[in-house]
Amino acid sequence: MFRLALHMAGHRITALIAVAFAVLGAAALITATGVLAESGLRSHLPAGRLAGADVVVSADQGFHPSGDLPIALPERRTVPASLLAELSGLPGVTATVGDLSFSAAVVDAGGRVVVVGDPRTAGHGWSSTRLTDPGVDGAAPAGSGEVAVDGATAAAAGVRVGDMVTVAAAGRPPAPYRVSAVVDAPRGGILFADATARVLSGRTGEGPRAGTVDLIALRTAPGAADSVATAARERVKGTGLVVTTGAGRGDIASPGASASRSLLVFLAGSLAGVVLLVTGFAMASALAVSIGGQRRDLALMRAVGATPKQIRRLAAAQATLIAAVALVPGAALGYVLAGQLRRLLADRGVVPAELPLTISPLPALATVLLTALAVQLSARGAAWRTSRMPATEAVAESRSEPRDPSKARTLAGLVVIAAATALSVVPLVSPTVLGSASTSIAGIISAIGLALAGPALVRGVGAAATRRTRSGSSAATWLAMSNFRAYALRNAGIVSALAMAAVFVLTYTLTQTTVLAATAQEIRDGTLAQQRLSAPGLGAVPTGALDAVRAIPGVRAAAPVSTTTVVWSYQLFDDTQSESGSALILTPDAADVLDLDVRDGSLDRLTGASIAVSSDVARSPGAQPGRKVGLVLGDGARVEVTVVAVYARGLGFGTVVLSRDLAAEHTTTGLDQSILVRTDGTENARQGLTAFAAAHPGLTLENTGAEPGTDSGARLRDAPPEVWINLATIVVLLVYLLLSIANKLVAATTQRRVEMAALRLNGTTPRQIRAMMRREAAVTAATALVTALLLSAAPLALLGQGFLGRPWPAGPAWLLPGVALTVTVTAFLTIELPTRRALRTPPAHAIHGLH
Repeated sequence: MFRLALHMAGHRITALIAVAFAVLGAAALITATGVLAESGLRSHLPAGRLAGADVVVSADQGFHPSGDLPIALPERRTVPASLLAELSGLPGVTATVGDLSFSAAVVDAGGRVVVVGDPRTAGHGWSSTRLTDPGVDGAAPAGSGEVAVDGATAAAAGVRVGDMVTVAAAGRPPAPYRVSAVVDAPRGGILFADATARVLSGRTGEGPRAGTVDLIALRTAPGAADSVATAARERVKGTGLVVTTGAGRGDIASPGASASRSLLVFLAGSLAGVVLLVTGFAMASALAVSIGGQRRDLALMRAVGATPKQIRRLAAAQATLIAAVALVPGAALGYVLAGQLRRLLADRGVVPAELPLTISPLPALATVLLTALAVQLSARGAAWRTSRMPATEAVAESRSEPRDPSKARTLAGLVVIAAATALSVVPLVSPTVLGSASTSIAGIISAIGLALAGPALVRGVGAAATRRTRSGSSAATWLAMSNFRAYALRNAGIVSALAMAAVFVLTYTLTQTTVLAATAQEIRDGTLAQQRLSAPGLGAVPTGALDAVRAIPGVRAAAPVSTTTVVWSYQLFDDTQSESGSALILTPDAADVLDLDVRDGSLDRLTGASIAVSSDVARSPGAQPGRKVGLVLGDGARVEVTVVAVYARGLGFGTVVLSRDLAAEHTTTGLDQSILVRTDGTENARQGLTAFAAAHPGLTLENTGAEPGTDSGARLRDAPPEVWINLATIVVLLVYLLLSIANKLVAATTQRRVEMAALRLNGTTPRQIRAMMRREAAVTAATALVTALLLSAAPLALLGQGFLGRPWPAGPAWLLPGVALTVTVTAFLTIELPTRRALRTPPAHAIHGLH
């Protein structure tokens, strides 16, 4: 069977090249998606400061929903310091360190903040040096007026041992310190005396974190790490603490950074459905063209006694041979593509630059299985009709097509299109980011429905065009319209492929831009403050900055604003679903600088254990004002909170708002990230704020877009990282689709060389044949574009109505003309070039080659 399949493949090189390209691209895309997913599940950050620790005891930084993947929590949970004494007594432990981290930054002599690493966790106690055994130039800090710095920080600040340096730590104003030592340790940070570090990190007195440490690191005797880890796990069983060794130490060192790994899984999951639909469609289309060109051979085999099962096996064997050749380079290309996507994610700040990809054969193996299954099903499906027909009828139909398209196929296509239209209603009833995803999915599904119902559509279009060209038209035009109608099945595959490319780009791109525009509009309408004061280089806004800003002449209101992560659970049918998302942290006076469009309750009561929720969340049972709901905060703490307000602008400001009182004890720094400032709009107020920011190193002042004269549309250009990832995916998939379509069109045109030769023997000139093919290309492109617009119209209109209150989406004006030009150029070039090549062959030789 394989020998016969290989022999037949040698006579259909052009069509099989199209199949090979489709399989190669599919393998690359599926493998890349799998690598990202596996990396999100298995990759780890470098151990960094914890490289010298053999065993690390820390709080569990994950939320574990029943029957689902764990959700990473970015806010640091603490460990009781009393556990230090217990663990230090374990056999094999040689050193025990209770590590602390807090915000700290060095200000150089020019008043600039020296940023090396993450300033939110750059401060540590001197005892943390025992984790790495670094080279030390100098001595340990002797008191509250001395610090040690790592080599990178010292070089950037231009200081040496004995110099004075300005340090801002734990939200306190910058103060002078003497440099007692320079430590040769990567990301060692700024090291204070242990007693000073405990005070700065709030681990003394009666505070919520008193008597705790961030983690406990253990150094062990050679060969004792495993036994110490086992003993430590026994000691902490049932306490919510975890014991980590090996590669997992890097995740413990930076829970905020390691939480981004879950985004890789989310991205891979969201891309997987689209990638599988698009690649499956492309492979099936290419195989349909390839096997369609062999209908005469397969029909003759039926005539000499081949069974239907043998015909289908032969088609599947031939497709498998081609797929086997393309799968290996395709999978290899997928690993390269995954590396480029990871680099893009790192450049946009979605994942840490240090996070490596997990490279294993598992994604490639899954790709081989999925692709082989898709190829088998597609090939057998393409050969199904020929294999089931009586032998004589199969031979008679091998050079023609059924007079009437299959009614069952047409009905199935219409049902799929209707289902896709119903799916596109989701954004109208749920204008959320999750709801918007249904628009792009609906577009792709409707294009698949078009592929099923396409023959009937093409035959109808061709019949109408033929009636209009019966009189008064050239022979080339009449032939083109007749061919378009007569070969409805062949042309429907081309039309549906071009239409899918157009629908995919229109729905996927305009979904991103519409959601982005709606988000920007809500932020713009809801932001009353003209300016934002932040301190990214310091890790947090200094604690006295809020009162000082309020005292500036012309400032009418100022309120702190921060963000964190929360996890909420809800019932979906009989299952409990858990989702994580970003949440704002506000105070009751936030209403003076933000207008969340509160529909019920009031932000004035946002104190203590209270939250406000968006209208979408409020639809779930028990989330109305005055009711208590369960919530998991960013450090994993489970709390019962009271809903005090429901607001409408959830797209721009998130679905949950926490009170500052509630969140303060459950964030890594416990400090404010920024201050929103509303002024009287005068130049004096602006100058006062500018002078205040300039006088305090590390503070930055920026416009929010609410001030008259500012560019409020800038937010549309400042797209979040997720939008750039989606746009990159669009580009990659579009290139794949266009290459697959181009190969398919070339193969389909090349297979018509006998038809062109017969026309030439009947007196048709090469010029007339080229004119005929160009007209066919024009009708094909026009039908694909009109169909794509019709299929995209309903999903995009409902998307615009749901998000923007108007029946059209937001997006670049050049997108539609650009799509139309791309489809038209693709159709013309991939038909014109092989036509010219076929016409170079003498007609007698072309017909002889058939035999």
